[in-house]
Amino acid sequence: MEISALLLRWYDEHARVLPWRGIHDPYRTWVSETMLQQTRVETVLSYYNRFLERFPDVAALAQAPEDDVMKLWEGLGYYRRARNLQKGARQVVDEYGGEIPSDVEQLLKISGIGAYTAGAIASIAFEKPVPAVDGNVIRVVSRVTGIRENVGVPSVKRRIERTAAELVPQERPGDFNQAMMDLGATVCTPGTPSCDRCPLTGLCDAYRAGDPEDIPELPRKNPPKELDYDLCLIFSGDRVLMRQRTETMLQGLWIYPMLDGWHTMKQLPAAAKRKTGLTVRAVEAAGEARHVFTHQVWRMKLYTMTAEAPEAPEGWRFVSLDEMDALALPTAVKRAAEVVRQRLRSTESGLSQV
Repeated sequence: MEISALLLRWYDEHARVLPWRGIHDPYRTWVSETMLQQTRVETVLSYYNRFLERFPDVAALAQAPEDDVMKLWEGLGYYRRARNLQKGARQVVDEYGGEIPSDVEQLLKISGIGAYTAGAIASIAFEKPVPAVDGNVIRVVSRVTGIRENVGVPSVKRRIERTAAELVPQERPGDFNQAMMDLGATVCTPGTPSCDRCPLTGLCDAYRAGDPEDIPELPRKNPPKELDYDLCLIFSGDRVLMRQRTETMLQGLWIYPMLDGWHTMKQLPAAAKRKTGLTVRAVEAAGEARHVFTHQVWRMKLYTMTAEAPEAPEGWRFVSLDEMDALALPTAVKRAAEVVRQRLRSTESGLSQV
């Protein structure tokens, strides 16, 4: 097939050098593809090897405490991926004897493995001639074949997936799928692609028509909702108040008390008591922070305050600096954590001089 031959020839010369390339280990492919979901390659590079050093195989990941997994995922975002990855590892141990299956249909039964990841594992680790269709592949296929319809429409997406499946060669299917990913990530990019560097220009419908910038047609996204919070950094001596989230968003991560909406300095003590049950004093402003999620934007005002009671209420913990640094914290509270570290280091220094 002409497209596969041209693309594989290009890949042999221009493939990105990545630590998960050139191997046929389904676990390593699974970990890398899970990390790469909605995350830049450059970001994943700093996590991948460290994660595998701690959890070198599916059994090690399955047996690990969830808090350890979340701590190593800290800062990578989309934390549900980490929980599903470990849940899937436990499923592989319990139901498949610790051996990751090679069949796409079996892979799809494992927690955290969707169609794309199943295709990636089957083709890259087991050389099965199946597609792995992500956003990059959708863009390449749409432009090359001239699909000018909204790719968010299920029937259109199915057509793209069928076309992608037809393109996968029997030989080197894993390399072909990775070549499609690389082409979409480095040449056939969103917006204006680098058609002068593309091996497929002679076969590309969008290139001939002169409209690659308009393809693919994407579904419209609603703007993220802006939410206002006061973050209460409540101290008791050399410790700060935290809790582990049980909510779906950021589940399992540790945060400081968050008050819905913004309050005046006068309102804060009463609001903090309603939230935590603690009486606080010495309230001081400690800056602001902002964090953008996919569907939300958190606009946060930070306040330090001191608890009058030394014991944490039910559901909360006063943690020391060392304890806090061992916990998995979301990137959203990174600025707040810096304020806490500065305060606790100062407190520890004062106590050591007494």
